[in-house]
Amino acid sequence: MNAPRIEQPRPVRKVVVLGGGSAGLLAALTLRRRLPHLEVTVLRSPGIGIIGVGEGTAIGFVTHLFDYLKIDPNAFYREAEPTWKLGLRFIWGRRTQPFYYSFGQEFASQWKGMARPVGFYCDGQPSLANIGPFSALMDADRVFAQRPDSQPNIHRYYSYHLENRKLVGWLESACRAEGVGFMEATITEVATDEQGVKALHAEDGRKIKADLYVDASGFRSELLGKALGVPFVSYSDALYCDRAVVGGWERTDEPVHPYTTCETMDAGWCWQIEHETKINRGYVFSSGFMSDEQAEAEFRAANPKITGETRVVRFRSGRFERIWEKNVVGIGNASGFVEPLEATALQLIGLEARTIADVLADSAGRVTPSLKKQFNRFNATNWDDIRDFLALHYRFNELRDTEFWRHCRSNSPLGRAAEAVELYQENGPVLSAMEAAIPPDGQFGLQGYLALLVGMGVPHAGQHRVTPDERKVWEQGQDHYRQAAQAGMTVVESLNAIREHGVPA
Repeated sequence: MNAPRIEQPRPVRKVVVLGGGSAGLLAALTLRRRLPHLEVTVLRSPGIGIIGVGEGTAIGFVTHLFDYLKIDPNAFYREAEPTWKLGLRFIWGRRTQPFYYSFGQEFASQWKGMARPVGFYCDGQPSLANIGPFSALMDADRVFAQRPDSQPNIHRYYSYHLENRKLVGWLESACRAEGVGFMEATITEVATDEQGVKALHAEDGRKIKADLYVDASGFRSELLGKALGVPFVSYSDALYCDRAVVGGWERTDEPVHPYTTCETMDAGWCWQIEHETKINRGYVFSSGFMSDEQAEAEFRAANPKITGETRVVRFRSGRFERIWEKNVVGIGNASGFVEPLEATALQLIGLEARTIADVLADSAGRVTPSLKKQFNRFNATNWDDIRDFLALHYRFNELRDTEFWRHCRSNSPLGRAAEAVELYQENGPVLSAMEAAIPPDGQFGLQGYLALLVGMGVPHAGQHRVTPDERKVWEQGQDHYRQAAQAGMTVVESLNAIREHGVPA
C-alpha cells in the first residue's frame, strides 16, 4: 500500500527572534548551539530596556546550560556573577518554624535502619532543618562541602540567583560568540498572511523576513498574541495574585543565603533573592484583596531596610492556547507566565528553547502540523502542571487568617495535583504510590511534592509509631548532617575560590 502523499513544508533556514531579553537571547543561543547552520538574528527595539530585577532559577536551568548547551561554566560565572541556590526556605504552612525545600532528594528517600520513608519521621517536629545534607547546608548558611584542595565540592543539586542585567550581558556575549546576528529596529507593523507572519515592518522602512519568527517580546506577545490572535488561557481561577511590589537594598553584613526565602504576607507572599552585593525583595499580591498602596505599606513595614523607590509590576497568569502557531513560536512571557513562587521562568524558557531546537533538528527544519501539535501539547502540559503545583501552595497555607488566605484555602483548585494530594492525605508520605500518582510529565517530581506537603504539615492518616531505636537513628542522622554542614563553605567562600582557581573539574 502506497503511503499518502503529504506536501512537505519549506525548510527553516532563517530565524528572527523578536526581543533581546533573557528569553530571546537564550532561544537564539540554543538554536545556534544545536543547529549551527541556521541564520539566527535577534531583533530588538532601542526603546525597550532590560528590566533589572533579581531572579531565582530552578535546577532545570542549570542542566540546560551545562548539559544540553555544554556552556563553559567559567565564562558564565565570570560574566553573569550568579550566587548559588540549594532550594527554598518557606515561612509557610502549619509549622511554627520555617521549612526547607531543597533540590536534593531528601524526602524521596528512606534511611537505613528506618521502617518508613523520611517524611513519616517529620510529624510533630517544628524544624525540618537537618533531614539530609542539603537542608542542613541551607540551615547552616553553607552551600558546598570543602574538598581536600580547599575548593568547593560542587554537587548537582543547585540552581542560581541572578541579576537580570548581568545575565542578559553574558547571554549577548555568548550569542555573538556563536554567530548570532543582532539588529536594532522599532517595529511599526506586522504583516500577516495565511502562513502566519509575512514580514516585520520597521520604522526606518526596512522589511524583515524569516522562515520562523520566535516571539520573545515579553508580556506584549506582539506576534503570537497580537498579530496572530492566538487565544489566551487564563489561570486566574486558580492563581489569584496579579501584582508585585519590588524593592531591595545594598547588602551590608548580612550573610548570602544559599536559598530563596518565600514568606507569607496578608494578601500573598514575599520573596528574598540573594545577590552578592544586593538583597532583592518583592511582594506578590492579589489586587482583588489589597490595593497597591496597602501592599506598599505592608511591604515596607516588613522590610525596613528597603531604600529608594519601589515599583509595582502587573501581570496575568496563564498561557496561550497554542505556543507554536503557523510560522511563529512563542517563548518566555510571550508564551505564558505564572508568578515566581517556584522560580520556574528561566527553566521553562530553557525547556521551550530546547524543544524548539529539537523539533527543528528532528524534522530537518521541515516542521509539519503534527510536530507543532505535539510541541504545543507538551508545552501546554508543562504550564498547566506548574499552575496546579502552585495552587497546592495556596490550598494548604494556614499561617495567616486573612480574607485572601481564607479564599485560597476554600477555592484553590488542584487540577492534576489532586490525585497525589488525596493519596498523601489517606496514606502519608509513601514513596512508590505517590510517585505513581504524580503527573509523570510534570516539573516537580516526588521530591517536590513531598517537600511541600510534609513541609507545610498537611495532615494525613498514615501515622507511624516511632520506635526508640528509630528515634536514636533519626537523632544521630540529623546530628551527622548538622556537623557536616557546619564544616562546609559559604557562598562567598565558594565564589572567591572559583574566581581564584576556576570551577573545579
